[in-house]
Amino acid sequence: MTLNSLKKRIAIATSADWPELLPEEVSLLDAFRAAGLEPEPVVWTDPSIDWSGYDAVLLRSVWDYYKRQVEFTEWLGLLDKSGVLVLNETDLVRWNSDKRYLLELREQGVAIVPSQVAAGACLREVVAGLDGQQIVIKPTVSGAAYNTVRGLAGSAELDQAMTDLPDDVYLVQPFLPEIQTAGEWSLLFFGGEYSHAVVKRPAAGDYRVQHMFGGNVTLEEPTPEILESAKNALSAARSQPAYARVDGVVVNGRFLLMELELIEPYLFIPEHPAAADSLVGAIAARL
Repeated sequence: MTLNSLKKRIAIATSADWPELLPEEVSLLDAFRAAGLEPEPVVWTDPSIDWSGYDAVLLRSVWDYYKRQVEFTEWLGLLDKSGVLVLNETDLVRWNSDKRYLLELREQGVAIVPSQVAAGACLREVVAGLDGQQIVIKPTVSGAAYNTVRGLAGSAELDQAMTDLPDDVYLVQPFLPEIQTAGEWSLLFFGGEYSHAVVKRPAAGDYRVQHMFGGNVTLEEPTPEILESAKNALSAARSQPAYARVDGVVVNGRFLLMELELIEPYLFIPEHPAAADSLVGAIAARL
């Protein structure tokens, strides 16, 4: 029996802010249909959806999950109960949703950006121990630079910024100036196979590489050393994902992992259109 005769239904999970696919990802619909699958963008918070009516749920623009963590976790549980195939799998998504997974990867020998976890009063204690250093503070559950601050440890400016932060668990990391010069790498993998890579650079004077802050992207080919480091980081995940983005920065010739994006990574399809077919192929292989 061929995929064309199966006509399996694929729910592409989106958010209320992005109920349809991004214009940059519309080609995914054609790629799914060409593979004999029926894709349907569906808002993950829509209570009327019967998720068991689908053969698979693909997480895409669920970009508000970190602001609704409890609700998102409950939704993952609902998907588990429905028996529907979720990509990436729910246990992997839960693990990846909290950046403390980086410390677990470090224990497995993965080179990460130096990181400390702190909450409540401990945050100020950790920052005090880094006096005089440029640092970045970000929630362990976050995205798109949400509640992220950068500053000089010990300065009045950073102290005020920390005062304005909500009570949460934070990751404290050194600021890496290489992000402003060489940029941040993002390597895409589908079905465990390397697809393509981009380098993201912030706007002049900024440190955030996201496009909403003026960051720019170029398609670039990683060195064998960068690619091998990214593969090693991905292989250390709790299970192997259908799709993944490995983000990192090269410091003194060494690739340091910043994040494994296993939930809703932007795929840079405009920069590499073949990525749409590669993703669909990885999904079809799991059905």
